[in-house]
Amino acid sequence: MPFLASTPVEKMTGPYTRRWWALLVLCLSLLIVVMANTSLIVAAPDMTRDLNLGSSDLQWVIDGYTVPYAALMLVLGAIGDKYSRRGALVTGLLIFAGGSVMGSLVDETALVITARAVMGVGAAVVMPATLSLLVATFPRAERGKAITAWSATSGLAIAVGPLIAGWLLEDHAWGSTFLINVPIAVVAVVGALILVPPSKANGMGRIDYIGGLLSIVSIGSLVYATIEGPHFGWGAGPVTAAVVAGVGLLAFVAWELRHPSPMLDVRKFTLRPFTGSMIAVLFFFFGTFGAIYYSTQFLQFVLGYDALETGVRLLPLAGAVFLGAAVTGKLTPKLGVKAMVVAGMVIGTAGVFLLTQVDKGSTYTDFLAPMMMLGFAIGLSVSPATDTVMGSFPESELGVGGGANDTSMELGGSLGIALLGSLLGTAYRDELTDLVGGQLPASALDTAKDSVGAGLAVAEEVAKNPAGGAQQAQALVDAVHEAFAHSVAQTSLVGGIIMAAGTLIVLAVLPGRRSRSGSGSGSGTGSRKETDKRAPENAPQAQEAQEAQEAQEARTGVA
Repeated sequence: MPFLASTPVEKMTGPYTRRWWALLVLCLSLLIVVMANTSLIVAAPDMTRDLNLGSSDLQWVIDGYTVPYAALMLVLGAIGDKYSRRGALVTGLLIFAGGSVMGSLVDETALVITARAVMGVGAAVVMPATLSLLVATFPRAERGKAITAWSATSGLAIAVGPLIAGWLLEDHAWGSTFLINVPIAVVAVVGALILVPPSKANGMGRIDYIGGLLSIVSIGSLVYATIEGPHFGWGAGPVTAAVVAGVGLLAFVAWELRHPSPMLDVRKFTLRPFTGSMIAVLFFFFGTFGAIYYSTQFLQFVLGYDALETGVRLLPLAGAVFLGAAVTGKLTPKLGVKAMVVAGMVIGTAGVFLLTQVDKGSTYTDFLAPMMMLGFAIGLSVSPATDTVMGSFPESELGVGGGANDTSMELGGSLGIALLGSLLGTAYRDELTDLVGGQLPASALDTAKDSVGAGLAVAEEVAKNPAGGAQQAQALVDAVHEAFAHSVAQTSLVGGIIMAAGTLIVLAVLPGRRSRSGSGSGSGTGSRKETDKRAPENAPQAQEAQEAQEAQEARTGVA
């Protein structure tokens, strides 16, 4: 066996023997790009103090990663299909590592945002490549299990990112949360060359670059408007971006319907399994990222946990993800995709609603059950939903399929943080004004209303001021805690209602279970247009006939 994986998947006559080791490399690559989205949540207080960040600056330090990440995945997934999926993975990891090095060295806000944007470009290459390589490498009978492991890794990264960042911040500056990505990326690059076989689409025509450009403009503008408008007001910039996003989306759909080889065949949205699964993934990450965003702030600012202690307290979420993944591997073949996805959405929605009970006397235990419910829901449902999305694309479009699925994930997370974060800030400001509006100078009140961290900083200044004193400072701390707890409860109510609406939509859109005899996770009801040439030799002919029938049903939209 050669040291480097050099035989393309397309030329293999049987299953790739080191495919499970290849999966480990793909999951490691996925881990660091998702961690980069969550690790800054606990590093934000240190960065705010060191760089003197305002609320707008901090928002863009976090979301500078998100805009290119969400906007570019579809196009870069198609480029990986055309030229080399493994080459795309390696290139993306190197870009990501370069941005991480830059982020660890700079000390100006604009340069940190630039470094985060470079990392976002790298992540946009890596994310769809991991999923397309997984589907190309694994035979159909094992693909569900592999996607379950991939989905569990994305859930694990949500909790592990804050944990590792918190551990690093115990003894190092915030730049270490960037630098830790570099050795992991190097290991992933070496592992990719040794263990991941080359793969690309056969017979793929010219890339639809005009459609790709329209998708970049539409998604990028939408994410920008979603971030900027709710947080900082719907001025000319966000309104213009929203209009551009709407017009761009209409132009994208019109162009794709006419193009002989579209970037994304928008007719797939007439297929209920595909559309329902995409909606489910979006709503899952909307609720999860939004809830973690404000829950970690409560743990740090109200309960007083440091970065490491906060990261440790998110670990039960990771454990629940793996528990949900184990359950879905057993039950999805028996109950079907719809039952598992809808059940997970109901559990996740209930978890968000539980956070409406938070008040200023709440402790960590009040957050434990909601976090575990969200984690279990992700493990239970994201895998069959992702398998269904990927099953809707032929072998020649796996990168596009991965890009579509991952764009849904990232867009959901961005909307969750932006919209729920905006509601959180509004509710906090209103409640704090009601509690201490007449007791503080106007300038101090304006500063305290900016964020919970700013409110506690004002309390520290009051304590140092002879005109204030410890008693008045403590009263302000209590008011800040009460206002923030109120905002968490109110935001969770709105978030829960949105999640419930999403659950009803998915319940209506996803088709019922069709009889099948599969293995793995049992998910994947899509329109696979090419025969899997790497299926095990003992695969029953009956299963092949069943999958051919399902593919025909999916193409014709039969439920």
